[in-house]
Amino acid sequence: MATIASQQADETAAQVRSGGFRLPPWTASYIQATPLIVILGFFFVLPILMIAVVSFWDYDFAGLYPAFLTMNYTDTLGSWVTWKTYLNTLKFTAIVWVLTLFIGFWVAYFLAFHIRRTTTQMLLFLVCTVPFMTSNIIRMISWIPVLGRNGLVNTALVDMGIVPQPIEWLLYSDFAVVLAMVHLYTLFMVTPIFNTLMRIDRSLFEAARDAGASGWQILWNVVLPLAKPGIAIGSIFVVTLVMADFSTVQVMSGGQSASVALMMKNQMSLLQYPAAAANAVVLLIVVLMMVAAILRVVDIRKEL
Repeated sequence: MATIASQQADETAAQVRSGGFRLPPWTASYIQATPLIVILGFFFVLPILMIAVVSFWDYDFAGLYPAFLTMNYTDTLGSWVTWKTYLNTLKFTAIVWVLTLFIGFWVAYFLAFHIRRTTTQMLLFLVCTVPFMTSNIIRMISWIPVLGRNGLVNTALVDMGIVPQPIEWLLYSDFAVVLAMVHLYTLFMVTPIFNTLMRIDRSLFEAARDAGASGWQILWNVVLPLAKPGIAIGSIFVVTLVMADFSTVQVMSGGQSASVALMMKNQMSLLQYPAAAANAVVLLIVVLMMVAAILRVVDIRKEL
């Protein structure tokens, strides 16, 4: 043992003298990951910690006062208005998720399996991204002349005698909010599902047909199980975006509906930053629970 220890000491001393001293292998991974850790820590972890700290502060119309009070959380969780707002937000999330999943899956299915040429697939996919070349506000405002009382839809329905008078709930209603959100977020469902469907081996379809499976059986037993990672990723995108959306609810509901993000925006406009921070923490916990539920159902590591 003494001989082995002396040999190791001699080798280390020789490396130091020759300038060839090397760090242990495990330290190289940490050094390479250091820039990413610093960036994530500064731009992601630190802001969340600051929000959590501010959520315990006291405040009034004059300013903020560092403290450790649970008042903001008790006021948030103890108010029926807050619970009603969360339920309204979850309602929007569920409806938009179902509609974007249905539309997004069939659009991705058409692009992946019914368009043979790769060039045509990419061209049609780029057509889907054209609306993203303008801002969300402009795309929402574009629905007003379509859905308004004297808009294209109501004018056409009245002229054709389908309805005796314009339909009021087409605009400035929950229907308008859901329609705008589906318009805004469907592409976030199309992209990951399309990416997943393109990876499916086409020989599986031939094997299923040889086994006597019908088209719907192939869809249910082959396509859908293999598309689960893309569906999970798209669902995470849509759920997080809808839960954090306030501009769509404000514009398309005409101020007649509410969401958690809109409530936080109103609190910040009134300089109630600790109350808004408490709502942000609660919203973050709710969203993380929803994402965790999705990840327990589907293992998206197959997609990443």
